[in-house]
Amino acid sequence: MRASSIFTVTFFSLLSFISKSNADVLPYTLNIGNSFLAPDGYYRSTSVANGQFPGPLLKANKGDTMVVTVNNQLSDPNMRRSTSIHWHGLFLKQNSYNDGPAFVTQCPIAPGGSYTYTLNLGTQAGTYWYHSHLASQYVDGIRGPLVIYDPEDPHKALYDVDDESTIVVLSDWYHRFAPELQTEYLSPNNTQYQDEIPDAGLINGKGFYLGGPPMDRAVFNVEAGKRYRFRLINASAYGLFRFSLQGHRFTVIETDGVNIVPYVADYLEISAGQRYSIVITADQPVANYWVRAPMINGSTRNANLDYRNIFGVLRYAGAPASDPTTSAGTASGVKLQEAATVPLENPGAPGLPYSGGADRVFNLAFSVTGGSLATNQKVSWKVNGKSFSPPSLPTLLKVLGGASQESDFDSSENAFVIKNGEVVEINITGVVHPHPFHLHGKVFDIVKLNGVTNYVNPPRRDVVTT
Repeated sequence: MRASSIFTVTFFSLLSFISKSNADVLPYTLNIGNSFLAPDGYYRSTSVANGQFPGPLLKANKGDTMVVTVNNQLSDPNMRRSTSIHWHGLFLKQNSYNDGPAFVTQCPIAPGGSYTYTLNLGTQAGTYWYHSHLASQYVDGIRGPLVIYDPEDPHKALYDVDDESTIVVLSDWYHRFAPELQTEYLSPNNTQYQDEIPDAGLINGKGFYLGGPPMDRAVFNVEAGKRYRFRLINASAYGLFRFSLQGHRFTVIETDGVNIVPYVADYLEISAGQRYSIVITADQPVANYWVRAPMINGSTRNANLDYRNIFGVLRYAGAPASDPTTSAGTASGVKLQEAATVPLENPGAPGLPYSGGADRVFNLAFSVTGGSLATNQKVSWKVNGKSFSPPSLPTLLKVLGGASQESDFDSSENAFVIKNGEVVEINITGVVHPHPFHLHGKVFDIVKLNGVTNYVNPPRRDVVTT
């Protein structure tokens, strides 16, 4: 069990400026609506972007600006009908009002409404994703990949192919609607605060559930002798996957948009919200090979979920259009150790190299209380004894209106006010099972993880799992 982690980050003003030149402005439209889909063979009404799951790829080059118009066409009363979109991993400097969290940086987009997000990408490149950021709405399907390519990628000599065909979106999938799942989870009946287990795991929107109809698997086509950069995205609400490729080692070159020193491994574990880029060489005999992604936090509590049996196919040119004839096997060999990943550029944590060696130290103590039938008490998660609830006025609007002290915000916002340029140390404790934490607008250095302390060249990313 991973019970604690520490990360440090240097905070600059949310309104800091990145200049750009010779950049393209790329228009995109996301029509957020309800469609009947069956990613795992079970037809249900979904909330998705442009009628598909996962949503369409949004791509750009380093330095470009994306202009994304989001049209809210949601109408199904079984699911939330307002929406907002978060661009997971983008810094959006001088542009935090386009970050997307409902009631934090914006009001939700009402049904029938439209909002245009202008996303200045600055110097960022790498693998990202987008998703609804209103309550648990993205569970119903509003999630998709976002990739920023770098024409001067320092790892470019390591691979030959890096395009839409090498994007791997891992996700969990539920048959019931998100509001129903949320109500059940928070219910006083849930005395042991048991998680809502998915019905299926998907690879690029394809999977199956136990007892369901036969379904096609995701196929990744390769040519013998070529090297491929696969971009892995865990776009789940819950699922933690163990990813491997039968018969193929890989080299990890990116974590959450951060280039890292190449790391050779046989398999890795990827939590919700995390991303990796891996390079594989198609150097095996022409055949079909299993792409393996078991959901290692799956459970038999949901009889629909076959959490060990989540596979795609790596298909060499010239191989038959069929599943591999070999046993899938399981991941073995060298596991990627997250604590051993090293940033390629500017390694080293800010501040002084010891606990407390920052301008500000925040201790975040998580706690959970199960439901109680006797008192009709719902499940309650708290940080430092406080449960978050959306404010009546979005937090950013309060800042723009002059709020500058912690007392200017609602107690339930749990706001911390910091100064421009301060180094902040954040200590997370009290998490009872592996759980991802994501920081908007920044990457951070993880100076303590799984008992490993490192201030010299610690892992750097925007999602850490405690």
